[in-house]
Amino acid sequence: MHLSGKVAIVTGGAAGIGGAISRVFVQRGAKVVAVDLSAAAGKTLTAEMGASVAFLEGDVTDPKVAARAVAMAVERFGHLDTVVNNAHASQQAPFSALTEAQWELSMNTGLVATRQFMLAAYPELKKHGGSIINFGSGAALEGQPTQAAYAAAKEAIRGLSRVVANEWAKDNIRVNVVCPIALTAGVAKWKESFPDMYNASLARIPLGRFGDPERDVAPVVAFLASDDSRFMTGQTLLADGGSSKLR
Repeated sequence: MHLSGKVAIVTGGAAGIGGAISRVFVQRGAKVVAVDLSAAAGKTLTAEMGASVAFLEGDVTDPKVAARAVAMAVERFGHLDTVVNNAHASQQAPFSALTEAQWELSMNTGLVATRQFMLAAYPELKKHGGSIINFGSGAALEGQPTQAAYAAAKEAIRGLSRVVANEWAKDNIRVNVVCPIALTAGVAKWKESFPDMYNASLARIPLGRFGDPERDVAPVVAFLASDDSRFMTGQTLLADGGSSKLR
């Protein structure tokens, strides 16, 4: 179990891709603080995974929640090794029709929350090094229509990650990004609302399917949290079936 002894914070960590990450981390030996708005999902996760998961109900846009998550990791499990900034809420609309509220929702739950959790974790991570895994998106890499707020936040996260990877390398803190394509509940809802866009996205995936959160995406995140990736920082890894190819 190559995450044995590791302690991680996973935002949006009780359901969807975040829930899959929390489960895979525990299966591979880690302890997890799962931060999520859904108390019901948190109850389900802790019932399934037991004492290896501590659940924190909270809004990731609140800086106090980031501080509480770090404190919970240290109090419950003794230290902190990894932060996975997975949580992000967004609404689709053409750029000219985006409301200020829609723009702020994506920026605050994505870019702002990622920044807050990174800053909150830094004092603990710099004690012995660690790994931060942030999330980008193929929607941003490809400029997908109706995704302006989401794409802007995701590319800002990638830029922030590259800068911090350089600045915090001296502290042996690695910062990497994962861009996934996975069939989550949100994607299923998007498929219903925008079937043409869904089918167009599916057609661009060489492997012919959307990924499974637990089998296809979470293991990539686990790799970046493990010592197997200790010489990698500032990178973007694409768990997307080959639909985007960075050079």
